[in-house]
Amino acid sequence: MAQTVREAGAPGRKGKALGVSIAAAVGGFLFGFDSSVINGAVNSLTDHFHLGSFLSGFVVSIALLGCAVGAWYAGRLADLWGRRNVMLLGSAMFIISSVGSALAFSVPDLLVWRVIGGLGIGIASVIAPAYISEVAPASGRGALGSLQQLAITIGQLVVLSSNKGLAGAAGGASEDLWWGLPAWRWMFLVGVIPAAVYGVLALSIPESPRYLVQKGRLDDAAGVLERISGEPDGAAKADEIQRTLRKEHRTSFADIRGARFGLHPLVWVGIIMAALQQLVGINAIFYYSTTLWQSVGFSESSSFTTSVITAAINVVMTVVAMLFIDRVGRRRLLTIGSVGMFLALLLTAIAFSQQHGSGKSISLPHPYGPLALVGANAFVVFFALSWGPVMWVMLAEMFPNRMRAMALAIGTASNWIFNFIVTFAFEPATRNVGLSWLYGAFALFAFLSIWFVRFKIPETKQKTLESMTGDTYRRPDATAPTA
Repeated sequence: MAQTVREAGAPGRKGKALGVSIAAAVGGFLFGFDSSVINGAVNSLTDHFHLGSFLSGFVVSIALLGCAVGAWYAGRLADLWGRRNVMLLGSAMFIISSVGSALAFSVPDLLVWRVIGGLGIGIASVIAPAYISEVAPASGRGALGSLQQLAITIGQLVVLSSNKGLAGAAGGASEDLWWGLPAWRWMFLVGVIPAAVYGVLALSIPESPRYLVQKGRLDDAAGVLERISGEPDGAAKADEIQRTLRKEHRTSFADIRGARFGLHPLVWVGIIMAALQQLVGINAIFYYSTTLWQSVGFSESSSFTTSVITAAINVVMTVVAMLFIDRVGRRRLLTIGSVGMFLALLLTAIAFSQQHGSGKSISLPHPYGPLALVGANAFVVFFALSWGPVMWVMLAEMFPNRMRAMALAIGTASNWIFNFIVTFAFEPATRNVGLSWLYGAFALFAFLSIWFVRFKIPETKQKTLESMTGDTYRRPDATAPTA
């Protein structure tokens, strides 16, 4: 990690680039927090509000529709208001959502608070990687861009640990803890803390140099480029950015149109890559892992512990990915991850093919229970090593300047929409077709991702943002111009 950070800028400035990137990536922490806070609360929510399988899945997944909308508008808001102000908006919306969800008295108002939180998370999910890509030097942009995914995984680990601690202190997620509120309500309320920290950190970081240039503040942009990005001549770099912006106009659909079903081929690459990251089933693990392990014989306490272990594995392997992304390259990591995910998911599908019962009454005979656990965690290892961080890095850096904001918004919205589809469908599919077929479908998408990486995804290692022209789409294996 230390060597990777040293490559992120000139000595004396690398710490500043890392610092502002960490501050921006706290938005990813909120993303991870929200994606897993429902994990420990879903059973209690279902019992408290007397939810059927449809409503239970809808309560879990509706926030993701808010995320898709927030992601769609984030880029345009960022161009109008600035990156920092939009981060503050995301922070405020998540605080409101956390308090509202904790105090929800009915299903309709719970849904409203979940959607508001989703809007905030969607905004943060676009702004963090975009901001990091704009302040980071090309030589270390992969590692710094991966901080978004690292923050997501840390958020998942922290909230799962928090859920376990709160449920353990109360004697169960549905039991009263403090002030007459059950533990599951406190699980939501804890979200106020990281959201407030995100807002404070957003106030402490400089505005993006590209936004400053866009607003005609070239001297300010040059200062940020020299202090944060390590540019030896910030004024010259600001002039280069201005020249690229002069050739462009306000991002619109016209910038991403093309001959492939109405869109530029590279935009389709981003959409499909974002979709595949969800279609391999990663969030089925993090939204439903506690419920899943209870269904195959784990106690509530053991299920929480197992989920925490899985989240910890996710964090560790994301750090490993950060160490290698700027050395090994994006495409090679994606290929390794795709092969590993396919084999792990196939093992999990085989294990669940031996299940007895259905719905919440599933059991696995020995040794298939341990095999399912090994397969699920091996899947997390390979996902965290590759598709977890690399997808966000690629979306933030692979598009030409003229289409980056719109293409990033569409790609991120695609990720949230498919997250919603997988999350919403998981519980009904578990009941109706079984986990074996479900994990088999995830394995199929992992297999398809191998060939998608090989033939469609360009390598962007150490290319400057200004050198991204979209031509790399035609030759994914071409040697990229270096910074």
